[in-house]
Amino acid sequence: MSRLSTKTLSRGAAYLLVGGGALLMLAPFYFMFVFATQSNAAIFNVPPPLWFDGELGRNLQTLTTRLPFWRNLGWSLYVALMSTVLTLLFCSMAGYAFAMLEFRFKQPLFLLVMGTLLVPPFMTMIPNFMVMDALGWLDTHRALYIPGAAGAFGIYLVRQFAAASVPMELLKAARMDGCSEFGIYWRIALPLLRPALGTLGLITFIASWNNFMAPLVVLRQAESYTLPLALRSLQATVNTEWGAIMAGSAIATLPLIVLFVISSRQLIAGLTAGAVK
Repeated sequence: MSRLSTKTLSRGAAYLLVGGGALLMLAPFYFMFVFATQSNAAIFNVPPPLWFDGELGRNLQTLTTRLPFWRNLGWSLYVALMSTVLTLLFCSMAGYAFAMLEFRFKQPLFLLVMGTLLVPPFMTMIPNFMVMDALGWLDTHRALYIPGAAGAFGIYLVRQFAAASVPMELLKAARMDGCSEFGIYWRIALPLLRPALGTLGLITFIASWNNFMAPLVVLRQAESYTLPLALRSLQATVNTEWGAIMAGSAIATLPLIVLFVISSRQLIAGLTAGAVK
């Protein structure tokens, strides 16, 4: 077999492997949209339905009758947007300070921040609940987006990107021109951090949108539920409306798909920045 044929076969096998993996990854999403158009009985048929049916309207009616669905969707959007804005603000300031400024105990403080990455999230659940209770924030949405607004991952991401992409000479020149430290951060550093902030914003929005455990611990009223918690409340011991749950899940997935398609280039640029010199 010639060398060219071997290379062609290898490339074909690689494409086949990647294509198969992609189909496996996309299959749950496809079946979610298919099941959103099926009745409860059809969903549990063997083999399961592979194409769309006409029950979408009934499933949506069940969804909006049994839940304040659009209100829950609005709360999810509000919490995700607030989480994203606050995370970008605080993580960019902290990451910029750790990368570009000199101050006492800088290295120990950074190691302390990084050490929080080693703590499993479920271990902070009860202390976080006690703090929110002491502050009187239970059953309020600020208990969902304020505690994580200065996360260690975001600080680390911005700090690494700032150290690689913001020239120190530019900051010195700005100081010589009389610009304040906050002005340097806001007018000079922040625009240069845009790829990292785009990546961090996308990751934060998706994580907040999909968050289930924190709303489960903090929120009490069905009217204030975010979407994952509201859809979970449809599940019952008997007579669970799986078609309605699939319809709600499909609607909840659409904004993430659109967001990813729009910002995928920014996400890849932010994740790979500094990887290739």
